[in-house]
Amino acid sequence: MLAALLWAAGAFAVLGLFDHLLFNHWFHFNWRTLVFYIYVSFCSLLAIPFFAIFNPGNCINSKRISYVLRLASYLVGIEWEIRGLETLGQRRGCVAVANHQSSFDILGMFWFWQWSYRIAAVAKKEIFYAWPFGLAAWLAGVVFIDRINSERARGQLAHAARLMAKDNVKLWLFPEGTRNKRRCLMPFKKGAFHVAIACQAPIMPVVYSPYYFVNPHNKYHTGGKVIVTVLPFIETAGLTLDDVDELKEKVRQQMIEAYEKIAAEMEAQMPADHPGLVGFDDKN
Repeated sequence: MLAALLWAAGAFAVLGLFDHLLFNHWFHFNWRTLVFYIYVSFCSLLAIPFFAIFNPGNCINSKRISYVLRLASYLVGIEWEIRGLETLGQRRGCVAVANHQSSFDILGMFWFWQWSYRIAAVAKKEIFYAWPFGLAAWLAGVVFIDRINSERARGQLAHAARLMAKDNVKLWLFPEGTRNKRRCLMPFKKGAFHVAIACQAPIMPVVYSPYYFVNPHNKYHTGGKVIVTVLPFIETAGLTLDDVDELKEKVRQQMIEAYEKIAAEMEAQMPADHPGLVGFDDKN
């Protein structure tokens, strides 16, 4: 009898803990983040031997693995809506510039390979050392640059630019240089625009909507939708390096307008007391 009571008490405690965790936003945030990193790392580990044998360093490997990595979005509760496919689907080399808000941005990129011919991402060299993901990324054609050594970074970008021109690759950069957790776009760095003008390649602006359902500070991740808008190409033909600053601000302004538009669209679909809206009107 006592044993039965102890088993019942234990089962009740376990169910109570499960129920608590099921509705605990801290648990959801950390669990989904952990699942994201474990799944991507596991897929990277399995892909390394394959990439090392077939086309090592070729961005076509990114397209191959993207079909598997897209499943990570379902595991962490993120739905993607990609707009502007008429631009994305063109087999044309360009410099893609996107706003950067979260490590989950990479999940959105995995969906881009479904419609785009070739995309080569540019990342800071520190990511290369985050194995196994970093090694798999390098074998999948990701271009790592040394942001501290500007001369070396220019050489690495020049190599990527030659690849873009030769194989109609879309060179993907985050011009803000780091993740931005505020509802705004930070000032852009010049590297992407130098490359575009030097190659006379168009700019393809890519705008992610805010992640209202993810807040690292308050530790919640409720799951939700992200809208990613691909804007029309901005041509650079005829521009010189003297036009870098003007081009940079022109692109940034178009992206700000698109960002505010899709942010307002998402806000209109959410209840006023949604935790993602509380304190999220700070644009500074």
